[in-house]
Amino acid sequence: MTAVLTITGLTMDFGGLRAVDNVNLDVRQGEIVALIGPNGAGKTTLFNCITGIYKPTAGDIVATPPGGPAKTIHGLKPNQVTEIGLARTFQNIRLFSNMTVLENVMIGRHCRTTSKILGAVLRDGHTRREEAEIVAFSYQLLERVRLERHVNDFARNLPYGAQRRLEIARALATEPFLLLLDEPAAGMNPHETKELDELISRIRAEMDISILLIEHDMKLVMNISDRIFVMEYGKEIAVGTPLEIRGNPKVIEAYLGEEAHA
Repeated sequence: MTAVLTITGLTMDFGGLRAVDNVNLDVRQGEIVALIGPNGAGKTTLFNCITGIYKPTAGDIVATPPGGPAKTIHGLKPNQVTEIGLARTFQNIRLFSNMTVLENVMIGRHCRTTSKILGAVLRDGHTRREEAEIVAFSYQLLERVRLERHVNDFARNLPYGAQRRLEIARALATEPFLLLLDEPAAGMNPHETKELDELISRIRAEMDISILLIEHDMKLVMNISDRIFVMEYGKEIAVGTPLEIRGNPKVIEAYLGEEAHA
């Protein structure tokens, strides 16, 4: 399978602190890849480097859209990374709480619209058609994440698990080929986590989107991942299938604990 994301020798320093140390990672087309490790291992820092929030100290990050040319995204701004086709969610939910569920998803379409300020003022035919398309597209995504009955509710009034799904829908509105999820199951109860497990699998199957996720819920990681990368103290210490990672002594010592054998 062709890699849609290739990270080579990625290093991120903050003054005298090395948060990410010479990490190599790849995500292949159609894969679900998990990035795991103890708190402080450098996982979110790695995500921030990929998505343009941080400019890496060293290394290369190359994104390859399916059927398209490889593009170096090292050092690009977040909006440029999104336009190329990478979208993410955050560990802490970042919704527009005073906007409706539909409006939150519509905002995600901004990078794919072509209407300009003049069109918005004059309300020309192209602008009206595009606005209608945005509404229809956003509603379809709400159906996909099973939030359509909340379409006119304010985002702040959604249950916690539904807010997580709304954030995923907003990311999907950018039409990514690679979706990055930062601890999507954090704070969820078992029922919500099961729904999330099913949603991530459906997104991969139905939308042909590759997924890279950071997650501490090992049951979810083992259920849905094709491969798992493990980090500790900024370094990659293991990579393999869920079965290989479950039995890796370094991973057990660093993170999973003896309960992994249960």
